[in-house]
Amino acid sequence: MGRVPALDEPLKKHLGPATAKVLAEALDLHTVGDLLHHYPRRYTERGELTTLSELPLDEHVTVVAQVADARVHTFNGAKGRTQRLEVTLTDGYGRLQLVFFGNGVHKPHHDLLPGTRAMFSGKVSLFNRRLQLAHPAYELLRGDGDVAVDTWAGALIPIYPATTKMESWKIAKAVDSVLPFAAEAVDPLPGTLREGRGLAGLPEALTLIHRPRTKADVAAARDRLKWDEAFVLQVALARRRHADTQLPAVPRRPAADGLLTAFDAKLPFTLTEGQNKVSEEIFDDLATDHPMHRLLQGEVGSGKTMVALRAMLAVVDAGGQAAMLAPTEVLAQQHHRSVTEMMGELAEGGMLGGADQGTKVVLLTGSMGAAARRQALLDLVTGEAGIVIGTHALIEDKVGFHDLGLVVVDEQHRFGVEQRDALRGKGKQPPHLLVMTATPIPRTVAMTVFGDLETSVLDQLPAGRSPIASHVVPAADKPHFLARAWERVREEVEGGHQAYVVCPRIGDEEDRKKAAKRKPSAEDDAEKRPPLAVLDVAEQLRAGPLAGLRIAALHGRMHPDDKDEVMRRFAAGDLDVLVATTVIEVGVNVPNATAMVIMDADRFGVSQLHQLRGRVGRGSAPGLCLLVTEMPEASPARQRLGAVAATLDGFELSRIDLEQRREGDVLGQAQSGARSSLRVLTVIDDEEVIAAAREEATALVLADPDLEAHPGLRTALDALLSEEREEYLEKG
Repeated sequence: MGRVPALDEPLKKHLGPATAKVLAEALDLHTVGDLLHHYPRRYTERGELTTLSELPLDEHVTVVAQVADARVHTFNGAKGRTQRLEVTLTDGYGRLQLVFFGNGVHKPHHDLLPGTRAMFSGKVSLFNRRLQLAHPAYELLRGDGDVAVDTWAGALIPIYPATTKMESWKIAKAVDSVLPFAAEAVDPLPGTLREGRGLAGLPEALTLIHRPRTKADVAAARDRLKWDEAFVLQVALARRRHADTQLPAVPRRPAADGLLTAFDAKLPFTLTEGQNKVSEEIFDDLATDHPMHRLLQGEVGSGKTMVALRAMLAVVDAGGQAAMLAPTEVLAQQHHRSVTEMMGELAEGGMLGGADQGTKVVLLTGSMGAAARRQALLDLVTGEAGIVIGTHALIEDKVGFHDLGLVVVDEQHRFGVEQRDALRGKGKQPPHLLVMTATPIPRTVAMTVFGDLETSVLDQLPAGRSPIASHVVPAADKPHFLARAWERVREEVEGGHQAYVVCPRIGDEEDRKKAAKRKPSAEDDAEKRPPLAVLDVAEQLRAGPLAGLRIAALHGRMHPDDKDEVMRRFAAGDLDVLVATTVIEVGVNVPNATAMVIMDADRFGVSQLHQLRGRVGRGSAPGLCLLVTEMPEASPARQRLGAVAATLDGFELSRIDLEQRREGDVLGQAQSGARSSLRVLTVIDDEEVIAAAREEATALVLADPDLEAHPGLRTALDALLSEEREEYLEKG
């Protein structure tokens, strides 16, 4: 049996068991390689002080600062007289307070004298309108000869992503113990690529990122490590694209005078230039003998459904069937309604009054009655139905197709890969795949997250769409602004229009049970109230500012028939105001709805707010979106809302959203920044690196699909693609 490579050895072999345990539990670092790839977040110079005025509230931070003052206060507590040590730090401009409680508290902290410099680590909180760290850990920085400082060789001190159980300087000492093993790191980049781009070797880059002597060392290390992340990821995606080209598929070419031609002839409007261009890209893909894998992204209301429907009709023309997978029953029903309305008699194939070249369009959801469900399943297996629109109910084992030729997935981010894969597996040969999203994705994100899909973008709005004015309503600072918001809703209704009110929570019995079970944590802010709820707000509006208007509630836990009934009444104009959760976020199309009030808007993400806002302004009258929040003006949440109010450009907003949330795990299913598989690469800032890595990866995989000549790269790929991610990539 061969020796375990040094970077695969467990940390407990080289560190104390207690340290190894904390690194594993708190930071998910288990091996020498894990720790070597846990890079510093930033660096501070030994003589430099951290800017204290810019510390983020409620986050764990490490700061380098100087003690300005230290005082012990004695006060009467619950258990008699108690002491509190207050230490004031300064950076020459701002101040930060440290607080330690307990009798004799000054004895263990006797070294915090005015003028002392140290690294302090803790969670930033607000007390009496002042920033403070309660019981922070700290490490003194005495001077050049001090042993503690010399462990951070040279002038730059690395500040690591840390936790309350493992401070930055303790991580630095652990790194020191394993840094010699960096020399054994297997380099994934081919030598020719490294030399051609002037990149450092991996062992050198790992040493420089952890123990740089100059800022140039940091830059060289980061340049190299960015390439590792971009290139290995792009090789994984390039191999997936290459594998796709080897699969067989049935080419689907629309008939010359078939269903698609008949549909186009009856359209009451002209397609936009963008819709025509994207449709041609899709038709070209459908005509090939390997499966189409295309991402269709576009602004809210840019006409993606029309493009998808024309693709489905082309496949039906060619003798196949098309399935559209929607994330919710409300959206599936909405799509079914709009598709059948757009097609008219063409959606009644085989029925009395239906067009000769028509087909049947069926709906399949989990809540359908047994008889309707049986008929829909029969229509699919016999081929009577050319188009089916449904929820995850389409994926069930008993659902069979006569000849599935195209799968359209709406709002891709709502579906697990397994669900998409199960539907694609229902074709006799792999069907073509069209993925739609109304969340605009910057080019670099598309290259990174959807690198195995060809991308089409719709960035024109169809003629007749109206602009949407957006405003932030600071309900806590200026309560009269909220009163005015309800007046504006009433004015819109009096003008013959309708309005949405969106809340983050339902407020039903299930919500109350969850709240009762939840144990409050020590970190809970007593002042934080639960998010506003649909059922409560609807009741308050009926009794208060919108009394006399026709108001209904809509949320995801209602019976499907009740949901459909409410949506039908709203679409028909029988309701004035719809108070809803984000169940209306995508696909809901009521042109007469002109106003939207989003309560607790700070509880929603940037892209989600943009999606919600897209439900108004869908007719000829201008739209209005009011973002209600109680967050203070200087908070990041208010800045986020200000950005949404300032632009209708979804691509610009998606950049802002990404900069704030980071990329998420670009290969795995977790899409939040906390689990990013990217450590130094940022998909917004490193566009050139990603594009260049994609070119290099494509060329390499074309020449050597199995990476036989690149064992180091194969090893890195295996490390990146854990079993779960490998499966994700294989299916996605």
